Amino acid sequence: MKKVINQPADFVDETMEGIVAAYGDRVHFLDGDRRVLVSGYPSKKGKVGIVTAGHLPLFLGYVGSGMVDACAVGNVFASPAYTKMASAIRAVDSGAGVLCLYGNYGGDKMNFQQAIEDCEFDDIRCRSVLACDDVASSPKETAEKRRGVAGIVYAYKCAGAAADRMCSLDEVAAVAEKAVANTRTMGVALTPCIVPEAGRPTFAIADDEIEIGMGIHGEKGITVEKMMTADRISEILMEKLLADLPLEAGDEVSVLVNGLGGTPAEELFIVYRRVARILEERGVKIFMPHVGEFATSMEMAGLSVTLFKLDGELKELLRAPASTPFYTNANK
Repeated sequence: MKKVINQPADFVDETMEGIVAAYGDRVHFLDGDRRVLVSGYPSKKGKVGIVTAGHLPLFLGYVGSGMVDACAVGNVFASPAYTKMASAIRAVDSGAGVLCLYGNYGGDKMNFQQAIEDCEFDDIRCRSVLACDDVASSPKETAEKRRGVAGIVYAYKCAGAAADRMCSLDEVAAVAEKAVANTRTMGVALTPCIVPEAGRPTFAIADDEIEIGMGIHGEKGITVEKMMTADRISEILMEKLLADLPLEAGDEVSVLVNGLGGTPAEELFIVYRRVARILEERGVKIFMPHVGEFATSMEMAGLSVTLFKLDGELKELLRAPASTPFYTNANK
């Protein structure tokens, strides 16, 4: 195993320390706790707080201004303790309640439920919205079972903008729910990744194969195929996405082409090129494309494509400024 780390057991804490060292103007630890990251921006009295948790480093990178207010962090690919989640909820409550916005994973669901129960006992009103955008993980008929992957970035962005506009907790939750309902993601893995403390690949795949539908934690995909061109990969992903989220001429979407950690930016742009042409052929307009690493899986080579169907409200919320370690609008 070759990784630029120190001791595997220190990987998470040292990652957290590095993020705070680099972006101390935007984020800091909650009372020195390296497993709870909170926004460094002043909180408005009466603003709805937004808390997330889980997968490292995806979720913690969106703490800051205009997105998420706090993130509880566990070990790699593992849920944090409910006590950390409860601490995060309490830290961002300013009297208007707290939205818990996170991926649809068993450990996070169980621990957030316990954390919310504890906080509501202290009269902190909470709502939960789960991202479930991974179309490979469950059929459309049981979409509520789908995993939350890169598309959660859009939910963070829109819910965070609504909270900044001083919307109520129910209104912010409704925006998050609409963003989740309008988001679909499909990924492809070219190589496995290695969790530092495990020291071995999370799965096996031949050098001339790819896995369509692989999850960001290495969850099994829907099919293993021989390696193919970037255009063909793009077409397969878009076929799956458009079958699940039908789009018509005149519709508008944001597209996120996300690298999983080991794929060069050049390859992501080649994929975006084909995705954009497919949408253009359908008469679908693209607003604010996102190309880069937004939801990585250690050093896994591969990518995902997310379609986010927009209406007037979501478009304005997406346009609103934000500043976090992983996401900064040019308008900010």
